[in-house]
Amino acid sequence: MEIIVTSLEESIKLGEKLGTVLHPGMLITLSGDLGAGKTTFTKGIALGLGVQQIVNSPTFTILKQYTGNYQLSHFDAYRLEGQEDDLGFEEIFESDDVCVVEWANFIEDILPEERLEIIIKKIDETSRCFVLKAIGQRYHEVCKELER
Repeated sequence: MEIIVTSLEESIKLGEKLGTVLHPGMLITLSGDLGAGKTTFTKGIALGLGVQQIVNSPTFTILKQYTGNYQLSHFDAYRLEGQEDDLGFEEIFESDDVCVVEWANFIEDILPEERLEIIIKKIDETSRCFVLKAIGQRYHEVCKELER
């Protein structure tokens, strides 16, 4: 499934729409070049989940958690390439938290198999192409909800 947006506001609205159809324990992985809009999209997801706090990149802290309708765990795995220590992320992935992981390829070996993978491709300064790949039935249902 591909969705094109033409502004920052549309990226946030798409994330917000996704956030409204997510359920506890779901995992969203985000990939794309630096500046593609992964954190901006996550801000929208947080809005859809009812998070009132300001959401920003967890680049230096690796994990930030927010409370809304469900707990949102927002990971940035960019600095974890080659990391082999047990950071306890598996416990969070197995919890009821909605998890959003930026740069998920760096921790691929500990991610649950079922998830919604989203690749954000920069088209130009404001336009993006979101490529969604649902892995698992409940994620296929989420994509169907987004199409409505």
